Amino acid sequence: MSRTAKISYQTTLLVRDRCVCLHVQRAARALARRFDQALRPLQLTGGQFSLLISLNRPAAPAMSAVAGLLAMDRTTLTAALKPLAQRALVRVTANPTDRRSRLLTLTARGRSLLARAVPVWKRTHAQVERLIPDGDPDSLRNSLRALSSSLRRSPIIPPH
Repeated sequence: MSRTAKISYQTTLLVRDRCVCLHVQRAARALARRFDQALRPLQLTGGQFSLLISLNRPAAPAMSAVAGLLAMDRTTLTAALKPLAQRALVRVTANPTDRRSRLLTLTARGRSLLARAVPVWKRTHAQVERLIPDGDPDSLRNSLRALSSSLRRSPIIPPH
């Protein structure tokens, strides 16, 4: 007969109260809901807005550059692009200098929608910044950037 390991309720409370991942996930979901709700009249989600704004560049970026910026793998980015391409907001084309690579371009329709979405984002973002408890959104952004960067460089240590 196998014995099932028992984890104490104290451990549950410890994770609930101390887990950085849990708290970042909760904050991310709450933020996503806030931006999704604000952008809903434009038929955009917060994630789609982030993707569209990441394409607003002087030259069409490669898919790998956008995936890196948004911390997505290429498969997830491809899936996220599909509804935007179907709405003719984004165009995906082969890179003429490297046929294996894809370039992402905002269409005129995409730029027009983004121009309407930016004021919504600005208002919502200002509201969110006012909700940051210490009143220092730059400190929060810097901490999150540093954490993200450190985690990308740090190897994952497998369990024993």
